[in-house]
Amino acid sequence: MANYYDILGVGKNASDDEIKKAYRRLAHTHHPDKQGGDEQKFKEINEAYQVLSDKQKRAQYDRFGQTFESGAAGGSQGAGFDFSGFDFSGFSGAGGQQANGAEWEDLFSEVFGGARRGGAHVQRGRDIQVDMEISFEEMVRGVQRTVSLYKTAACDHCSGRGGEPGAQEEKCATCGGSGQVQRTARSFLGTFTQVIPCATCGGRGTTFSKKCATCGGDGRVKKDENITVDIPAGIQSGQSISLAGQGEIGARGTQAGDLYVTVHVRPHERFERQRDDIFSQEHVSFAQAALGDKIAVQTIDGSMTMKVPSGTQSGEVFRIRSAGVPHLRGRGRGDHLVRVIVDVPKKLSTAQKKLIEELRSLKDA
Repeated sequence: MANYYDILGVGKNASDDEIKKAYRRLAHTHHPDKQGGDEQKFKEINEAYQVLSDKQKRAQYDRFGQTFESGAAGGSQGAGFDFSGFDFSGFSGAGGQQANGAEWEDLFSEVFGGARRGGAHVQRGRDIQVDMEISFEEMVRGVQRTVSLYKTAACDHCSGRGGEPGAQEEKCATCGGSGQVQRTARSFLGTFTQVIPCATCGGRGTTFSKKCATCGGDGRVKKDENITVDIPAGIQSGQSISLAGQGEIGARGTQAGDLYVTVHVRPHERFERQRDDIFSQEHVSFAQAALGDKIAVQTIDGSMTMKVPSGTQSGEVFRIRSAGVPHLRGRGRGDHLVRVIVDVPKKLSTAQKKLIEELRSLKDA
């Protein structure tokens, strides 16, 4: 077997937190119950983590290598994998004794999704992701938009409960009111009894004497909903806004998923954003640049007057304070930066040529 550090993809000096993060990521990827999972790889990952996450075992491994158990015990033990100390929350062994461990519970949730209710694994509603396009001006000022979705929502007739209004609610005959049932499964680790939500009552522990005629007892229906989205001023193109509980609702009142709105800002024909500053260009004549002038500059707030000092060179940048994009987190705004482009005439009249010749002669004098 490969080196335990190599299996987890960490260095020998990796911290406990780095080892844990590497394990969770790899276990999530290679879990045999997931599509594309690798049972042998998953077993190797667990073996490596079981050793490196234990300070005493890790120290022995660093000293003796993969034969550390026999080395530490004077050859009295084999180097086989010991599953003692590995926690399986939500599972019980063939003997029926329930195991505990928040870490395995967290990993289980990451692999399969959902949350836990009263010890049972409950799948929440599905998240929804949508894209929204706004203008450059709306990005600067902020805007309120409405998103129209056709999604799974709570049944209005039964308020998401699943029973006809007035129907008697009674203890579920399948799970005895616990909302959970046990399912035995075999894996490379042995035989385990998994606690899962009761399919009859959906984990509620109760059923109704008469199912809702509109949703058939599921508590959900498909319908159109309009959701208002507040887009803050200063949002970056590509950023997402999260609206908790605005996704699809779960069965029989289970927690709804979230709505994620990804905002895309249309490019502006005149302005360009760089962080919270706005850039634009203004053209001035050769005479304005040489002698100085006041020019009208278009900003996101309208026209402003800006002074061009005498002797301005083409490409110089001037700053208009607090005329840029509002800071998304915090007060104030960025600046508006104006790049001045000096237009040199391509064709000169006889009089213009004479004047320029005179300027050149004065410079050479």
